Amino acid sequence: MVSNFVAELQWRGMIHDVMPGTEEHLLSGVQAAYVGIDPTADSLHIGHLVGVMMLRHFQQAGHKPIALIGGATGMIGDPSGKSQERNLLDEATLRKNQQALKEQLSRFLDFDSDNANAAEMVNNYDWMKDFSFLEFIRDVGKHITVNYMMAKDSVRKRLSEDASEGMSFTEFTYQLVQGYDFLHLYRSHNCTLQMGGSDQWGNITTGTELIRRIGGGKGYALTCPLITKADGTKFGKTESGNVWLDANRTSPYKFYQYWLNTSDEDAEKYIKIFTFLSREEIEALTATHREAPHRRALQLKLAEELTVLVHSEEALENARQASEILFGKATSEALKALDETTFSEVFEGVPQAEIQRSDLEEGMDMIAALSARTGFLKSNGEARRELSQNSISVNKSKVDESYRLGTSDLISDKFVLLQRGKKNYFVLVVK
Repeated sequence: MVSNFVAELQWRGMIHDVMPGTEEHLLSGVQAAYVGIDPTADSLHIGHLVGVMMLRHFQQAGHKPIALIGGATGMIGDPSGKSQERNLLDEATLRKNQQALKEQLSRFLDFDSDNANAAEMVNNYDWMKDFSFLEFIRDVGKHITVNYMMAKDSVRKRLSEDASEGMSFTEFTYQLVQGYDFLHLYRSHNCTLQMGGSDQWGNITTGTELIRRIGGGKGYALTCPLITKADGTKFGKTESGNVWLDANRTSPYKFYQYWLNTSDEDAEKYIKIFTFLSREEIEALTATHREAPHRRALQLKLAEELTVLVHSEEALENARQASEILFGKATSEALKALDETTFSEVFEGVPQAEIQRSDLEEGMDMIAALSARTGFLKSNGEARRELSQNSISVNKSKVDESYRLGTSDLISDKFVLLQRGKKNYFVLVVK
């Protein structure tokens, strides 16, 4: 029994274009659909998430999702929305990336089920690698006219924007290769639907055209809007680059913080797109948020749901505790549990000074730690005054002038956190 996939995406704001008849086709029984994923890195980033969410909703609706790794197309480069060609990859790198991507996709899709709608991963390099150029232009190219290809928005945009450099033949033929993928999956997997971002509409409809002309069948197309941010900055980007799903590229803390810092306007949109909460839950949450926006109910729920989905419950708890440290709510135990990367990210931009390990091995007095050796406070006199007023903390625990810093105070064997009052932080870095 299948549920209404198109209606589900519609209320979530996840449909940009849909070919007439798609909804009825999907309601007629279990169907297969695919989304293409660029394998140029060994991790997905959150720019991929909309396509992945579509596949998950598709499987939840009772249908069969196919994740197509673009091994062959990754060797070419897609002109859609790009001003330059991609770097081309060798096969060993593509295979390594494919395995890493499958592991990440497994958090969203069920590849191991015995059901008819178990997810599959395919790589278009597997069917394109033995295709000779002559075979391709004879068997595929002759069915699509140059006029048809030139009319695509992605081609026209590239030609008009970059007339000086033009567009290579390789890029120009990209839509034929992607179109052939659809035809191949239609024949080999009975796949009748391709989904992607709105910039892929031209490439997807080339595939439906090949299915009609060569396969004698009917293919369908569905695209989602390209995600934007209300302030005009690019979704999924930070000062340090992409927000990745790999914890080694973007820590769970930074990942959690990205969603937590979403604007109210974006949070109302993202909670529908990037979570699997029901319509009733989202409407109730949105109403709660509008009554007290300062509590950031939407952002908190968004950050929680996605951090668990992409990482784990444990990663969420660690990210929560790390987030609370700057606001004075966390314990010294939570602080000491931070790994080096997360500590550095939490206290990014906080003033710091270097000290030698030997200083701690001998025991460092608090006056030196606060002023003479570090410059955190302006003078020894100020250091004594603050200590006498019980204003100084070491790693979130209050200390007095008699306290001596030792190696047992080290966080991740590298840092000591000093604090005056609630909000003045200073980091000692051991060299």
